Amino acid sequence: MSAPSKKTLAKSGVKNVVLVDGVRTPFLLSGTTYADLMPHDLARAALQGLLKRTGLPKDAVDYIVYGTVIQEVKTSNVAREAALGAGFSDKTPAHTVTMACISSNQAMTTAVGLIAAGQCDAVVAGGVEFMSDVPIRHSRKMRKTMLSLNKAKTLGARLSLLGSIRLAHLSPELPAVAEFSTAETMGHSADRLAAAFGVSRLEQDEFALRSHKLAKKAQDSELLSDVISFKVPGRDIVSKDNGIRPATMEQMAKLKPAFIKPHGTVTAANSSFLTDGASAVLIMSEEKALAMGYKPKAYLRDFVYVSQDPKDQLLLGPTYATPKVLEKSGLTLNDIDVFEFHEAFAGQIMANLKAMDSDWFGQTYMGRKTKVGAPPMEKFNTWGGSLSLGHPFAATGCRLVTTVAHRLQKEGGQYGLVAACAAGGQGHAMVIEAYPQ
Repeated sequence: MSAPSKKTLAKSGVKNVVLVDGVRTPFLLSGTTYADLMPHDLARAALQGLLKRTGLPKDAVDYIVYGTVIQEVKTSNVAREAALGAGFSDKTPAHTVTMACISSNQAMTTAVGLIAAGQCDAVVAGGVEFMSDVPIRHSRKMRKTMLSLNKAKTLGARLSLLGSIRLAHLSPELPAVAEFSTAETMGHSADRLAAAFGVSRLEQDEFALRSHKLAKKAQDSELLSDVISFKVPGRDIVSKDNGIRPATMEQMAKLKPAFIKPHGTVTAANSSFLTDGASAVLIMSEEKALAMGYKPKAYLRDFVYVSQDPKDQLLLGPTYATPKVLEKSGLTLNDIDVFEFHEAFAGQIMANLKAMDSDWFGQTYMGRKTKVGAPPMEKFNTWGGSLSLGHPFAATGCRLVTTVAHRLQKEGGQYGLVAACAAGGQGHAMVIEAYPQ
């Protein structure tokens, strides 16, 4: 790793914003130990874990921002319900944001903005996703009938409405994993993207296996120190992610394509799985953190959000966001010691790496003279990623940022880069600077 003699990214006239600490619940396969909870239960567990780890007085937090993607109807502002449940002061405001897989990134950068603007000194950001239970609605026609029944005054009116119900009206509507604007599922898009960049099934399976092996190694070496133990009401204490399963290439080769049959390359083994989990981070102005006696883990520096065509470039966010944020910071790819990219699909990661390494792509689509350059694998997701650790949509962003901070500390690097793609053809990247040890 390069010696931390490189320039710091502090800006004159702008407050230094620091990550004090970050935690997450274990990420579990949906339908396992968390199956009977509600999203705010998981978010509350992450918040309580953060309070416990930092010893933070509950009234010292100025604001709370949480991300979530699939909303539980009863707790539409899940940030507020989780904060009250975790015992934060009822005087601390809280709001919930949504931006697909970068929802907690959006929560964290909202926190950075509040601090940089001088509105707050201490903000808790986080994200929660609970795929074990999702809102399933009646069909539109059935909803219309039920709302009319509510208003019907006479028995005759009620009976005639009941008589209008057809069997077809009873089929339910599930939350879509499809892009609203294109009606294409993300897995289908990932398969097309992999094909467009010539990513083979073998390369995808190899990358997925790498993710699981590195995650297992990190878990066994107790490097995943952001994971807190959580006593699940009526169940056991959980203290580790349960989706890490290094298979063999032979086992993975047996799986059929999940989205494009029969010739697709994206399978259940090289895609991220449906996951339940929550994360939380404490973000402060540097002066406030030091005044309270904290030793911050990292500085949160420049960040960008990007958007592309959701049809053919749905998952290329990291390719577009990386050069933009590096340019903003005055850094090059070589300055980055630690890379943490969200792994939605192995095919999506490989396609991004190929796009970043392609002069043609840089020239044709990005208006660059040359390629962006691909991150070296020895610096890339070395403690596993979303394919193995799991991907509770809105909780992943905080995991990425906390992992960068921990890896920089462990490896002695100075700069880290987080990047992620998200539904809607959106993406995000952030530069993180190690806090001097």
